[in-house]
Amino acid sequence: MTIKGSCHCGATKFEIDVTPQTATRCNCTFCTKRGALWAYCEPDQFRLLTPMRNGQQYSPTTPENRHYFCPTCGCTTFSDNPDYSDFASGDWEAAEANFDPTRRRISINLWVLDDFDVEALPIEHLDGRNQW
Repeated sequence: MTIKGSCHCGATKFEIDVTPQTATRCNCTFCTKRGALWAYCEPDQFRLLTPMRNGQQYSPTTPENRHYFCPTCGCTTFSDNPDYSDFASGDWEAAEANFDPTRRRISINLWVLDDFDVEALPIEHLDGRNQW
């Protein structure tokens, strides 16, 4: 099933070929200040439908973390980051040993999906404020 998403003004539009089953709420300073609620997909499950130049990139920590937002309406739309999912296990030593920054994962701000019931998803809480 294809799900479409867009910023408020429509300058950034995308679609995903996966139905999110959970939402992630992270309490790091970036996520809380952006107000994002995240779902994740593989790069081949994400398609940007508008030119990349319609969005603005923000990388507060390292250049491999690419967070996008609309410079016109300000909506946080998606991020293209290394796949940090191995760190969720809590075994940081093993995760760091296997970390490959070229293995990517797309983070979707669930609030910008069109016709999708975000509030029906169970929310997983990530303590990014203390883990990152």
